[in-house]
Amino acid sequence: MTSTGEAVLFWVLAPAMVLGALGLVFARKAVYAALSMIFVMVCLAMVYVMQQAEFLGIVQVVVYTGAVMMLFVFVLMLVGVDASTSAVETIKGQRWIGILMGVGLGTLLVTVTARAALPETVGLDEANSETNPAGLARVLMSDFVLDLEIVATLLVTAALAALVLTHRRRLTPKIGQPERAAARMLAGDHPVNLPAPGVYARHNAMDVPALDPEGNPIEASVSRVLRIRGQEHSLDTDVTTLVATRDAAELTGDHGTDTAAERGGQNDDTDAATTEGEA
Repeated sequence: MTSTGEAVLFWVLAPAMVLGALGLVFARKAVYAALSMIFVMVCLAMVYVMQQAEFLGIVQVVVYTGAVMMLFVFVLMLVGVDASTSAVETIKGQRWIGILMGVGLGTLLVTVTARAALPETVGLDEANSETNPAGLARVLMSDFVLDLEIVATLLVTAALAALVLTHRRRLTPKIGQPERAAARMLAGDHPVNLPAPGVYARHNAMDVPALDPEGNPIEASVSRVLRIRGQEHSLDTDVTTLVATRDAAELTGDHGTDTAAERGGQNDDTDAATTEGEA
């Protein structure tokens, strides 16, 4: 016997579910259609709980609404759906075939429902005597096990068909790591990573350029962002002087002589300082 509260809740939820179903069918955007279906599923879960089928209500919210449909919504919002989809039929006559199949399916469902012989109801107390999950498992795995397997097969087939139909051929060949390396070498770019910045004790390691074997700064070693911001530091005066001195020595070809002369000059200065201190 249906109570007054159950009847009121049903007549509140039933029109809302019908409106949600109409929104699912007539919505122009896929996101709105998915949200309408989520609304219908939540209302259906409330009907399940009202009929003391708590397990079905929880599964309806957690699995279908919370997992499957929310995944659909996330995919639609991230990937998007092209609104300019062509309405040209890829298979000739498929629209009329779909209409005929839909009418035939509707006629079959109406006929089967009208001729169906339903068993006598036993009541919720007897049906949930072993708790609702246990009673539901017993019915599914004994009385409707063939129907359950058929539905599972149809769902798997539909998922595979969706993957096949949504697959698109690549317009351009796939570019892998060998192709990227070959293109980098042909373009004359760096075959490996860019050089690291110079590391000096008095400066940040990221804003000071490194030196090449000739002692010249490497512009590519400093991030382009730092150069645009004007945060790139130049080399120290000591480093610049050292580089200039070494370059001059390499140009004159007296690098070893200059080094020996510098050592001799340093020794003479040391001896002179010692003599003055003794005097």
